[in-house]
Amino acid sequence: MISLLILFCYSAKAQKAYKPFPQHVIYAKGSILPDKITQHKLNLTTALFYDQWKAHYIKTVPGKAESYIWFEDKDGKQSVSEGQGYGMVIVTLMAGYDHSAKIKFDNLYKYYHSHPSNRGSHLMAWAQNIHDKDLDKTSASDGDIDIAYSLLLADKQWGSKGNIDYLQEAKIMIDEIMQYEINHQTWSVLLSNAIEHDSKDYFDTRSSDFMPANFKAFQHATGDSRWTKVIDNGYKLFSYMQSEYSPDAGLVSDFIIHINKKAKPAYPNYLESKYDGAYNYNACRVPWRTGVDYLLSGDERSEKFVQKINHWVRVTTNNDTYNLSAGYTLAGDDIKGRYFEALSFITPFAVSAMVDKGNQQWLNKVWNYSVQFKMKDFDYYDNTIKLLNMIIISGNYWKP
Repeated sequence: MISLLILFCYSAKAQKAYKPFPQHVIYAKGSILPDKITQHKLNLTTALFYDQWKAHYIKTVPGKAESYIWFEDKDGKQSVSEGQGYGMVIVTLMAGYDHSAKIKFDNLYKYYHSHPSNRGSHLMAWAQNIHDKDLDKTSASDGDIDIAYSLLLADKQWGSKGNIDYLQEAKIMIDEIMQYEINHQTWSVLLSNAIEHDSKDYFDTRSSDFMPANFKAFQHATGDSRWTKVIDNGYKLFSYMQSEYSPDAGLVSDFIIHINKKAKPAYPNYLESKYDGAYNYNACRVPWRTGVDYLLSGDERSEKFVQKINHWVRVTTNNDTYNLSAGYTLAGDDIKGRYFEALSFITPFAVSAMVDKGNQQWLNKVWNYSVQFKMKDFDYYDNTIKLLNMIIISGNYWKP
């Protein structure tokens, strides 16, 4: 009874949310949720993890009505735009359960707006240090794409007639993303707004920046048909990379280069690590980013892409989640020395499994495996991706 009251008794302020958590979204035909567990238990498990997450990761700037998602001060970073986007999406979706979600969202918005990039005043500088200063003024495309999406969600959640016109802010930001963070020759996502037409990496992309569900929402909100080009060319690129470089596993690399000629995985130490051409800490998000597009729109290209990954991961682990590793070669082999749990790799496999009932037992296993871990044992990246994926897997991720 207490848990029912915790989850479903909202204050008067919380009832202002038009789409309060839990939403029990009906996803695309043929998709599944974990079974042998009640919807209420899925909701409750997600909500309780959210309570832990928000207490640990949402930090307020002293003396200001501004909040950021804490990056745990790694490498001197207090926050990054990627985390700001994650947090703004999460808080909006948890409104109704969280009676102060709108206040939290507005404070997160104000922090984002206080740290503009150098090209595009509505894009965010990619990282801030522990003194709340921008490390530089360039952007990170994935952070901006999620922040813009969160503003569309906020418009549907609370309306745009208050102090912040969420819809108008989203449209301005979406236009700047199209202008500064999209390659208008290959219609791929640029790494940041620092990449210009004469940059050596103008025809390169980060695989996890392809977010077709977000792009469909952008097109719907703005009427800009160019987003269809971004979606179509992204799926074509992923299909090509699967068939040419990962025919057995269906994986894509963290970074993909030379898209304008013959696309291929990036070489070692291209940008971040010797595994830039492998399925590493960027590409691990791809099953989630592409899989959720099928759940929300029924796009068959999404289903086809992730089903190849689903088949491989179930075979390579023998349907045992304890055999999952934190990184793979494109051939589908474990990266040496990565035999440990990483929620950023684990939970996206649950989202991709949701596209077909044939994955039911595997989905159940991945959910049960994921929720057993304690937040204290993982960092910002693992815990935040876990929470975003829990919202999806529990059936509570809706499109604006």
